[in-house]
Amino acid sequence: MTLHLRRPFFGGAAAALLLALAPALAHAADPLVERANRGLVEIVTGSVNGTSVRMAEDLAEVLDDGATRRVLPVIGKGAFQNLADLRVLRGVDLAIVQTDVLDYARAQRLYPNIDGFVSYITKLNNDEFHLLTRRDIHSIAELAGKKVNFGTPDDGTAFTGPRLFDLLKVKVEPTTYSQALALQKLKQGEIAAMAVVVGKPAPLFDAVRSGDDLHFLPIPLKGEIAASYIPARLSHEDYPDLVPAGETVDTVAVGTALIVAGLPPDSERYRNVANFVDAFFTQFPKLLEAPHQPKWQEVNLSAELPHWHRFGPAEDWIKRNGEAPVAMSEDQLREIFAKFLDERSKAGGKTTLTAEQKDELYDQFRRWQTDHHD
Repeated sequence: MTLHLRRPFFGGAAAALLLALAPALAHAADPLVERANRGLVEIVTGSVNGTSVRMAEDLAEVLDDGATRRVLPVIGKGAFQNLADLRVLRGVDLAIVQTDVLDYARAQRLYPNIDGFVSYITKLNNDEFHLLTRRDIHSIAELAGKKVNFGTPDDGTAFTGPRLFDLLKVKVEPTTYSQALALQKLKQGEIAAMAVVVGKPAPLFDAVRSGDDLHFLPIPLKGEIAASYIPARLSHEDYPDLVPAGETVDTVAVGTALIVAGLPPDSERYRNVANFVDAFFTQFPKLLEAPHQPKWQEVNLSAELPHWHRFGPAEDWIKRNGEAPVAMSEDQLREIFAKFLDERSKAGGKTTLTAEQKDELYDQFRRWQTDHHD
């Protein structure tokens, strides 16, 4: 008697399914893969010349614990592209973008249901507007009709720069070189100026020397500019070869924010971001320590982003823990100290001190504070 053993039969569709699942099944069984992706959160940042890259690196250095959490910075192509990537790119959980770009995207309805796929974790730092030009140009009005570089098309500068020039009613010929290339062309006289939105002091300008005959132009704070942007200042301490000792250059700054994709609350990615938020807020004081990016000193985790919804776990953390740690920048402290001196002089009927006298007294105060710090 012959026994005929039945062999399992898989049709073409079933075989294809097994082949498609094979890599996933292999990964699921691979402890290295599981460990590398445990608690993974991807943050898309600005370009390599921007402040956000360094801040994302700081987050990875402080928050990665090697067991339950991993923060992976991804260098992006600019604020507009970061916003688009947050919506459509696989794996991108967070993005760092300029707040003026975020508000513009909503006002112009660049993306359907933007409130549905964007919420914010916290406001971050302010990035200063740098307008570098030749020393024979003394005002923005003198740039009319000349070539001014605003960076690559998706970069935040490509929005903020032309907007400021429009508000000042100065029409220029825009160029779209990368910032590094624009700096070369400015030195060679091929363009008249370059605009960069970046946190000071920016490493991009380390290549500029006093002999290059370049300087920063001041930005007048008036009209709609004052309503939309934050007053800021560039000093000799920020750029020794571009700002003479004892002088400052008034400019404006734009806020940045850490935003999160519209993740399903029951998803692993949502849980990973919630875990990231708890670690970020809890360990925030570590980010204030050197050698981390000094711009962390400007961050107030509890500060609100008007007209935007805060990510649920971030809102819950703030409610549970009260006001988050607040740090004040050196410029903010100096400004508050100067106002205190003005009020004190008025109350005593004395002559208001000069800016140099205020700076001298402030430096004495800071030295005293350092000497008497516990």
